[in-house]
Amino acid sequence: MAEIPSCSCGQNEKKRIIFPCAGQANTGQLTNLAALQLTEEGYGSIACVALLAIGSENLVANALNADEVVILDGCPMLCAKKIAGAQGVAAGQHIVLTEIGITKGPSKNYTQDDIEKVVSACWKGEGRVKTAAPADKKGGGCGCGCNGTC
Repeated sequence: MAEIPSCSCGQNEKKRIIFPCAGQANTGQLTNLAALQLTEEGYGSIACVALLAIGSENLVANALNADEVVILDGCPMLCAKKIAGAQGVAAGQHIVLTEIGITKGPSKNYTQDDIEKVVSACWKGEGRVKTAAPADKKGGGCGCGCNGTC
């Protein structure tokens, strides 16, 4: 399990939705496994990118109201990011497995270390998208809303 950073003010409960690309290659399948592990660890909740693709009103609304949308793409095709974008959903964090050192291949071979690499990248915020904080949300170093006081 990845080391879980915590906020000292106790307000670190973010509502995160995780969209794995779920592609057929090893990297796509790894996005599913990592998203499941992240959900089990309490990082966020896995959601179905296929349901997002068909424009499920409830899922789109949940994604738009989430504190952070995490998109896990297996390769440079960026299918999950494109699906989200088509529904007006922007990533707060976007991780592409081939960009963090995992080689895409037709086999389903992967290791627990591969899964942990993706999970750890999420917890560390390695895919965090650099944008200005929305006007209605307070900004802080940890993202908890304490405005950097923790």
